Amino acid sequence: MAGLPRALRQTAPALLVSRQWAVSASTTSRPSLRLSLGVRVQTTHNVRNLSYSRNWRSQDLPTVARGDSKLYASADDAVADIKSGSVILSSGFGLCGVAETLIEAIRKRGPESLHSLTAVSNNAGAEGRGGLALLIESGQIDRMIMSHLGSNKILEKKYLTGKIAVELCPQGTIAERIRAAGSGIPAFFTPTGGQTFIQQGQIPVRHDADGNVVEYGKPRETRIFNGRPFLMETALPGDVAILRAYKVDKAGNCVFRYTAKSFAPLMAKAAKVAIVEAEHIVEVGEIDPNDVDLAGIFIDRIVPATKPSQVEVLKTRSPDDGSDGKQAKAKGGSDALERRNRIARRAAKELKDGFYVNLGVGIPTLAPEFLPPGQKVWIQSENGILGMGPYPLPDEVDPDIVNAGKESVTLVPGAATFDSSESFSMIRGGHVDVSILGALQVSAAGDLANYMIPGKMFKGMGGAMDLVSNPDNTKIVVATEHVAKDGSSKVVQTCSLPLTGARVVSTIITDLCVFEVDRKKGTLTLTEIAPGVDVDEVRSKTDADFYVADDLKTME
Repeated sequence: MAGLPRALRQTAPALLVSRQWAVSASTTSRPSLRLSLGVRVQTTHNVRNLSYSRNWRSQDLPTVARGDSKLYASADDAVADIKSGSVILSSGFGLCGVAETLIEAIRKRGPESLHSLTAVSNNAGAEGRGGLALLIESGQIDRMIMSHLGSNKILEKKYLTGKIAVELCPQGTIAERIRAAGSGIPAFFTPTGGQTFIQQGQIPVRHDADGNVVEYGKPRETRIFNGRPFLMETALPGDVAILRAYKVDKAGNCVFRYTAKSFAPLMAKAAKVAIVEAEHIVEVGEIDPNDVDLAGIFIDRIVPATKPSQVEVLKTRSPDDGSDGKQAKAKGGSDALERRNRIARRAAKELKDGFYVNLGVGIPTLAPEFLPPGQKVWIQSENGILGMGPYPLPDEVDPDIVNAGKESVTLVPGAATFDSSESFSMIRGGHVDVSILGALQVSAAGDLANYMIPGKMFKGMGGAMDLVSNPDNTKIVVATEHVAKDGSSKVVQTCSLPLTGARVVSTIITDLCVFEVDRKKGTLTLTEIAPGVDVDEVRSKTDADFYVADDLKTME
């Protein structure tokens, strides 16, 4: 089918798909599961799959005819011929840029008419509010390919009881896999996920009704380039893409607002049929060619958007906080808050004037509050912002401007917004100067674990694996409290939790001290210590071995 013109593809013989699983012996204690796709590549040792994801193309796709009008009277009409078993690419980030009108139309068809869908998205929306959560609740989705589960309790329950499979994939890898599919590229190599459960294929995908794992992810083929391991990832195409745009002309040219871009242009290009819901439908010629974010060649159906945009996490600031949004740093005066402020104050010293920085959720986001007056840094948010500002005033809230935590934010003068593939090109390409993240554990060698505790529910890695994928060009700083709630040290000799990245962290900042990491030698050196803390206390609360600098300083 790949060589046929788009208008003729629907009449080509359908790809025959076998959904039978073959179980083979494994070097680990669990079975290895292989999906037979009918077309396979024979190696000298075994049969290899063409794709790491168990997604397939449905046998009967909606039709596309060149020259016909792309306008549909309603979303119900536009989704009427979607078939069960289809792969749906659903745009948006949180509830920003989500095709709510089209999702509601799919839900109205019900599981009797439309079921067994594989949905590809960054996350699954918000329970009871919108996004793909509505189709999960209705039982129409059988499989999710995503980077973050969020706080959707229904998805969590269905995942743990075998009613839905979840393939977790790093956020930047999902974006690039979709981009590759739309560009005719079958596979590529990425540094993201090296020496982690992604590479090893050890993240659970599906459980049985009793919670036992019956399917895992697939191990990645790896190669060494310039002395570093890279994983092979395969393209991720879809049968149907559903997206939302601010303005669309009748030729299908699209304009997106701010962070609503995220995955929308990528997904439209990677699907056999792309359906866009438009807040404004205009005549051909009313959109200046310079303003087109997505050319009409990629759009097949246009419907009016009838559902309003939503803000998933509404955050605002008070006018008393000042124009820069900085808030009082010691409200309440609690010990916990003082520890957080101490970490953030020291983390701010890693942010030099003019730096491009990415800040993880929690303590890292406090660092800009401690920058000296007049010092400028450009904050990058991986969902598509360079130049992120503070939370908005109540009358400034815009549902199309959110950060990586799905919170409402603002943009500073000189900011730029872009889609997710460009965002992660900045990150993996080493164009970001510093990335500051939290941690569950960090080792003496600079290994980072911050997304999963086995035996407990985990939300997914989001963009964290991408953020630490180029530590030679982007300095990785961990900002975390020294011990966990149970009193165990977070600074360990060897991480016992699944890794986000191996030998990636250069500096560790805690409420007790600062360590510098020699990633090549795998050693720690204590370089700064908090007021009132001595070396003996640090040793008693640190699992890892470390050296003490000759010129040990006091944290400011």
